[in-house]
Amino acid sequence: MNIFNYFILSHSLLFTIVSALIAFIFAPFLIYVLKKLKIKRSFELDPSRGISQRLKKEGTPIMGGLLMVLVILFLTVFFNWDKRFTFVPIGVMCLSAFLGVWDDLSNIFGKKRTVSSLKENLAIIKTHPCKLYRGVLILTLPWIIFKNAFHIFSPQPTKGVLPHEKIILQFTAGAITAWWIVFKLGEEWLHVWIPFNGEIYLGYWMIPIIIFTVILFANAVNISDGLDGLSGGVLVSAFVGLAILSYFQGSLPFSILNATVIGSLIAYTYFNVKPARFQMGDAGSLSMGALFAVMMIAQNRLFLIPFFGFIFLVEIFSVIIQTFWRYGLGRRFFKMAPLHHHLELKGWAEEKIVARFWIINIFMVILGLWLAIH
Repeated sequence: MNIFNYFILSHSLLFTIVSALIAFIFAPFLIYVLKKLKIKRSFELDPSRGISQRLKKEGTPIMGGLLMVLVILFLTVFFNWDKRFTFVPIGVMCLSAFLGVWDDLSNIFGKKRTVSSLKENLAIIKTHPCKLYRGVLILTLPWIIFKNAFHIFSPQPTKGVLPHEKIILQFTAGAITAWWIVFKLGEEWLHVWIPFNGEIYLGYWMIPIIIFTVILFANAVNISDGLDGLSGGVLVSAFVGLAILSYFQGSLPFSILNATVIGSLIAYTYFNVKPARFQMGDAGSLSMGALFAVMMIAQNRLFLIPFFGFIFLVEIFSVIIQTFWRYGLGRRFFKMAPLHHHLELKGWAEEKIVARFWIINIFMVILGLWLAIH
């Protein structure tokens, strides 16, 4: 091991330890504050309230994901700040965390919100006596269609941020990432690594690919955050894979950032395993999902995302399949989506689902690392 590789490994391990210790110390205080402010889980509008064992989680503090966000932000700003490498990942994480906090607080303290259907708006256009109002509705039809297109994935009423509102902010986060990688990091970032084949040049096709990836994984982690310990444990294995990659790539800023994330996730998962002392909430799931996607792209290992984030993809695609099956065939493919709820209804214990999902993702990360060296 040369001196530089030793330096990267030593500092990465140190940041993992320091991050974990800070998070372990800060977690009880955060739990106390969340309880004091009554930022707690409610199943009033949650479609999974029909699963009897989930009702035991009523009253568990949410927004526990702020533990990771604040620890990562603090250690990166003061000890690993680099405008070229860590500035945008942290910015995207914070923007996604802001969206998550807004959604979490709205779900607790907000009023019920719905989206009027396209059919309802078309009926008004045909029957409303005011020509001016009908004209306004016709002009806004693209916006109405846009809202309804995303509403099919979450048709139940909510107090929080509506699906189309989430997509707009997530698109912004993805666009910032794309701008940074494509226009700020240099021509070499327009190439994508392919195992056994070197690299292929994508040029500006990288822009929609990056935006789509950030949106996909922010929502994938969010959807997966439904069982105690599930998202935290899977994220640990995913970021360990990223940390190993950044070590072999010789990138000190990325290695330290990944190590910092791992440390904070270890502490979070300790307090989140069943029975959870707090839950990640959208504040943590959206921010960690977006950060994971950004780091995979920034480390030029886009091809490995299906391996490192395997469980997250399985979860979000189970929701997509369920949605299109329901609207296309008029019946359900799963008993309930995402997949972990289907398995609960099949009689699997929560601990069994979580442990097996952890193991599967660890195996897929190992497979991805094997591909990474070819």
